[in-house]
Amino acid sequence: MTRLVFPIILIAAGLIYLLLTLQIPLSKTGNPHAPQYFPALIGTFLVIISSVYLAQEWKKRKEKLEELKGLLTGRTPYLIGSSLALILVYILLFERIGFLFSTMIFLTSMLFVVNGRYKWKQNMAVGIIFSIMSWYAFAQLLQVSLP
Repeated sequence: MTRLVFPIILIAAGLIYLLLTLQIPLSKTGNPHAPQYFPALIGTFLVIISSVYLAQEWKKRKEKLEELKGLLTGRTPYLIGSSLALILVYILLFERIGFLFSTMIFLTSMLFVVNGRYKWKQNMAVGIIFSIMSWYAFAQLLQVSLP
């Protein structure tokens, strides 16, 4: 039964997402429903893929779930906990210090968690360069307003 929990959660999330898509304001020009099409497509895709996932897991429901034990051994709990903590910090910093600096901090920190401190030059370079390139691509080239 444990196998079925995650696909059911994904289906529920997709359905909620589809319902929230209906709350998107209608366009004042052109096709009034145009802003709802792409989000509705994503929600529909999530529900379909999750349903396929549920069907696959339903067939294997009697088998033991060995993968779950792997989440509790070795370095995995540390990686999961650190990632969740860094995501929370990123969320809290994003609006306060903006996209560029919060992304630099987040990405560099994640690389330190994954690669370790011995690759500090690589971690710093990738974190800083990727953040600047992302900011430049969105803010300058695509003219997307970033915080």
